[in-house]
Amino acid sequence: QVQLVESGGGLVQAGGSLRLSCAASEHTFNNYAMGWFRQAPGKEREFVAAISWGGRSTNYQDSVKGRFTISRDNAKNTLWLQMNRLRPEDTAVYYCVKYNSPLPRAVPGEWGQGTQVTVSS
Repeated sequence: QVQLVESGGGLVQAGGSLRLSCAASEHTFNNYAMGWFRQAPGKEREFVAAISWGGRSTNYQDSVKGRFTISRDNAKNTLWLQMNRLRPEDTAVYYCVKYNSPLPRAVPGEWGQGTQVTVSS
């Protein structure tokens, strides 16, 4: 079973930046699409971004387009989420996910434990 471990969360002021990382324990990391979800206090977990197995195709929730960038390095089994111009509404627990396909699907197959991102106003 793949293990996904997120890091890089923390506290930042509005307008600032954070970069989240996700390390995967699988040698076949490059076979799967990867992504990020988040869950804000009192809200349902929602999709943030996804990236295809080769890194050429990406998809973003409308609210983060132009501010967040998802990327991956298959040689390092690592996924990133660069978050710029952060807003208080970005405050959430962010989860790294792996899909059971080279392309993103509606429901991921594996989830990390999450990392907290808090944006102050």
